[in-house]
Formats: sequence, C-alpha cells, structure tokens
Amino acid sequence: MTARMRRTFRSLRSHNYRIWIAGAFFSNIGTWVQRTGQDWLVLTQLTHHSASAVGVVMALQFAPQFLLLPWTGFAADHLNQRKLLIATQAAMGVLALALGLLTVTGLVRLWHVYVFAFLSGSAAAFDAPVRQVFVAELVGDEYLANAVALNSTSFNSARMIGPAVAGIVIASVGTGWAFLINGASFIAVLISLGLLRVADLHPRERAVRARGSFTEGFRYAWRRRDLRTTLIMLFLIGTFGLNFPIFISTMAVGVFHTDAGGFGLLSSAMAVGTVSGALISAGRERPRFETLLGAAALFGTGCTLAAIAPLYWTFAAALALIGVATLSFTNTTNSLMQLSTEPAMRGRVMALRIGIALGGTPIGAPIVGAVADHLGPRWALGVGALSGFAAALVATYAMLRRSDGPQAVTIGARR
Repeated sequence: MTARMRRTFRSLRSHNYRIWIAGAFFSNIGTWVQRTGQDWLVLTQLTHHSASAVGVVMALQFAPQFLLLPWTGFAADHLNQRKLLIATQAAMGVLALALGLLTVTGLVRLWHVYVFAFLSGSAAAFDAPVRQVFVAELVGDEYLANAVALNSTSFNSARMIGPAVAGIVIASVGTGWAFLINGASFIAVLISLGLLRVADLHPRERAVRARGSFTEGFRYAWRRRDLRTTLIMLFLIGTFGLNFPIFISTMAVGVFHTDAGGFGLLSSAMAVGTVSGALISAGRERPRFETLLGAAALFGTGCTLAAIAPLYWTFAAALALIGVATLSFTNTTNSLMQLSTEPAMRGRVMALRIGIALGGTPIGAPIVGAVADHLGPRWALGVGALSGFAAALVATYAMLRRSDGPQAVTIGARR
C-alpha cells in the first residue's frame, strides 16, 4: 500500500472505527433505498408529478433539525452517545418498517408520508449531531478529519448502490419494499454499536449541565467570525442548494421522461462525484477554509451546467460534478467546526451546524418546488446555482477581512 493510500485510510487502524463504518455502510444503503423510494412514491403514485409535494416532505423531514436544536445539542453534549445512537437508530428502523407495511398493503396516503417524514426527521435530529461528534470518541482528534471524510465516503458509496437497488426493487416488487429494506438495514448498525470495545473509546470533556446551555452554544459560535461565516454559507447552500430530491426527480420525470430505473441511476451518478469528493477530503492532512470557497463556487458552476444540460447523460455528468463540490463543502465545514471548537461545546456547535444546514429546508424546499412546478425544473436548478455563488461571495468577503482589525480570526484555528 502506498504512503498516500495509508494516509487516506489511516482511521481504519482503529478497531472500533472499522466495526462502526462497516455497520453504517449497510444501513446507509438502506437509507438511500428509502429516500429514492419515498421521492418516487410521492411524485408518481400519490400525486401527479407534484414537485411542491416533494418539497413539503423535505420540509417536514428536516424541520426538526432546527425546531429541536435546544434539545439535540444538549443531548449530544451531556448524554451517553453510544446509548443515544442505539435509541435513535432503532426508532428510525421501526418507522421505516411501519411506512413500508402501509405502502405494501396499499393503505398509504400522502398525509401518511408527511407524518412519517416528520417523525423520522425528529429521530434523525437527535441522531445526526451525536453521530458526528461520536466519531471523535472512536478515533480521537488526531484522525478526526480523516474519519469524517471516510464516513462520507461510506455514506456516498452506499448512495451509488442504494438508488440503483431502489429502482430495481420498485420496478419488480413495488415501492413499499424499499422502506422495508431500509428498516431491516438498521440491524447492521445496531449490531456494530453492540460490538464496540467501550474501553477503547476516547472519552472527551463533558459539558456541565446548566440552564441556557443552548444559548451559550449559539453565542459561542456567533462571536467567532470563522464559525459565523461557515454557518452563513451553510444556510445559503443548505436552504436553496441541497434540494436534490426535487432537482433530480423533476428533471428525471419532467424533462427526460425516465422510469424508476433511470431516476435511480441519476442519483447514483451524483454519488460517483460525492465519493470522489470524500476521498479527496480523506487525503488531506488538515481542512482549510479556502476549500470552502472553491467548493461553493464549484457547486454553483455544477448547478448551472445541470440546468442547461441538453441530454440525460450530460445531466448525469453535471450531477457528478455537483457531488464533488457538495462533499468537499460539507466535509470541510464538519472538520473545521469540530477541530476549532472546544470539546465541551462540540455537541451544541455541531447541532447548530446541522440545524442551520438542514433547518433551512422548510424554507427553501417549498420555494424550489414551486419554482419547478411553475417555471420548470431547470429554473429550480438555477436557484441552487445562485446559492453556491452567493456562498462563495460570503467566503471571499471573510477571507479579505480575516486579517483586518483586532477582532480578526484565523479561519479554522482553535480558540
């Protein structure tokens, strides 16, 4: 194995991390099978190609990330992270099985999908921040950036497989089985959590329980210029750019007139780019703020190319480029914010990161869905392109000011 390969996969030296990432990989495949099935169910079976309905599902699924912020950050900083993950993963598995049974029996209605999206999103709101900071307990700060990148590699490798599997499953046995497969896949991650060597974990400083802990976390992040800039960029791209269920499904159905298999392949094409972006991130020694600027600009460029793509395969190629940009951007924000944040504040800061990145979806998804319905899918992608270019401008402004005046900070440095 070359030195570069050893550097790229260095987190796998940890027994606990190897167990964790193996279980997560199988569960992630199920997650992408369900996401594809859910979009297809809403767009083609429960509505007549309504992008607005897909937007509502997304809004309900991600609203809890923002609504529950005071509790999710507290839980990540104060509760036993392994036990909390067991609870959230089990809850999401049960919800997937229940929606699958409703769909297989033909009883599912659009409002059922809305309710399950909100309930699953509530469980995910507690799961996401603790899952991200739990990586530090698995590998320690030394390998944290690498482990974050490898997590994304696993998640997006599953993204290459999951949508393609979903297309086959939907075409052969029906959409409900996509949800049942996802429910069963949670068994893998629950087994991995049970097999971890607890004595080998890297416990970190725990926060002291006190009133106003969430407010303290918000103030901590907002008074740091580097964190504040990153959160603003996340809001712009997260709210108006990370609406891929709308972008891909409406282009697949409304522009290229594909079936479920063609829809799944487009999601897999984007995953090729995200895996590439994750591996590039894994090969870096340290995250850099300059990467955020480049990734945001690349995201805007990719969305622009996707919006004007004349053919199915040129659109797929543009999605791969968007995937590279998306993973470079999200991985860098994750690593920068964790490594530059005091350990006792990480749970709250990461909950705030996820809340800002995904909590804007209830605002952006309905807007993007309405644009797709009234002006066309290509214009919806134009909204995504503008979000990337706007975030790049914010980063440029921050870099020009970061050495200007007594309040300037070194982007990404621990304070």
